[in-house]
Amino acid sequence: MTPLNGNFGLEYAPTPFLMRLGRREVLVTRDFRKRFYPVNPIIECDTGVEPGHVEVLLLRRWLLILSKAH
Repeated sequence: MTPLNGNFGLEYAPTPFLMRLGRREVLVTRDFRKRFYPVNPIIECDTGVEPGHVEVLLLRRWLLILSKAH
């Protein structure tokens, strides 16, 4: 017998990757956060957790974090 959600784990999540475009950075990762508000099914924009960050949620699954490069 397998435990409930036994096939779920972080080893199945794709590896996030970071792209640098000039003075900007784009981090692409899967979004695992629980949203307590209705999310637009195509694209959702929000301020990031840190100042100067913008989060773009694509197709309710992919999270793009835009920021200045350090």
